[in-house]
Amino acid sequence: MAVKLHYKQYSETGKPLLVLHGLFGSQANWGWHNKQLAAQFAVYGVDMRNHGDSPHDAEMSYVAMAEDVRQLLQDRQLSSCFMLGHSMGGKVAMQLALSYPDLVERLIVVDIAPVNYRGGGDGHLGVIAGMRALNLDTLKSRSQAQQELAKHIEDSDTLQFILTNLAREPSGKYRWRLNIDAIEEHYDLLRVGPETSQVFNKPTLFIRGELSNYIREKNTAEIKRLFPQATIETVAGAGHWVHAEKPKEVQELITGFLNGSKDS
Repeated sequence: MAVKLHYKQYSETGKPLLVLHGLFGSQANWGWHNKQLAAQFAVYGVDMRNHGDSPHDAEMSYVAMAEDVRQLLQDRQLSSCFMLGHSMGGKVAMQLALSYPDLVERLIVVDIAPVNYRGGGDGHLGVIAGMRALNLDTLKSRSQAQQELAKHIEDSDTLQFILTNLAREPSGKYRWRLNIDAIEEHYDLLRVGPETSQVFNKPTLFIRGELSNYIREKNTAEIKRLFPQATIETVAGAGHWVHAEKPKEVQELITGFLNGSKDS
């Protein structure tokens, strides 16, 4: 059953553009890009289920998350839109476009492929273990949280990213905005590709970071099979968080494609 997603609308000008974040993220992760894009498009920054300020739900699959986005489009009376998604959000965007092609006019997928990533390590489970190890009942400050999490999460960028999910209640008690239980329980489901027997035969742009392993040469055939009009652009010197590491380059690719200059 679809949940009503929290979103932030950055503009009412131009074609609707929905921006979907990745695992452990929120719409704020794309805040800079959303503000830039709002000059040309009616941008909706969306919190996916079990993330940000959207409702928590025990179900966590790409089909379910795509239905959430479809419900948002229906509630906003949007018959179609441009769609952009990063990582997990990219898989949701692909699932929606493949299931309901009439709803998506142009699709941008950032550093993720429509493939199964099972067997590629379980680094995210280590992050979840670190979050679970943090005693929220005795936590006094964000700096204390950072010190404790650093024992489990070695990468400083990942650590800072996870800390954006730590919220403080008016009572002073801390809580995770993420539904850790649902994410952990369905983690394997979040690693699979889209469920589909269809193709999305409209303009599609895949943006990959040169230093990232999420879109590889071996994935090109599957990308082209499901998205025949797809083009793949590589951002030099960028990893998986390509939009944060090379924002201007990514912004240029996004606006160029949405304005029609990247059609194949």
